Amino acid sequence: MPEFDFSPITEGIYNVIETEEKVLTSLPEETITQKRNRQNRTIKQILGHLIDSASNNHQRMIRLQYSKDLLFFPDYRQDNDLWIALQDYQHTDWNNLIQLWKFFNLHIIQVIKSVDQTKLDSYWCDFEGTKITLKEMIEGYLDHLNLHIQEIHELI
Repeated sequence: MPEFDFSPITEGIYNVIETEEKVLTSLPEETITQKRNRQNRTIKQILGHLIDSASNNHQRMIRLQYSKDLLFFPDYRQDNDLWIALQDYQHTDWNNLIQLWKFFNLHIIQVIKSVDQTKLDSYWCDFEGTKITLKEMIEGYLDHLNLHIQEIHELI
């Protein structure tokens, strides 16, 4: 199997971090807590969701590299709003959220760079029964990140 080059993805994640950390840090309290997207999420809650995404994808990326059988890993997609509410992102310190988002994504970059290329076809099933390979998960990570960063920009 040829080596797959994930550098466009890891560089893309890094560029988002470098660009958006400055933007996020500059936002006033009113903007991050009062404006809401079409899912009724504030900017703080959207960033919290991106932290949840990083934490769940981190677990999947690691577990798929050593799981002997089909990985049954809980999917949180249908429970996004519950995750956001239970962690109370709306009332969390903004600078702490930014730093957690930043450093979790820097770690995701390291995980992707270190991934065992022989495990890229390992897969897990989401709550709808759809099979998602490790390769597909990595390839989709940056798009998901950009989707929600765009939502933040629409609220600024």
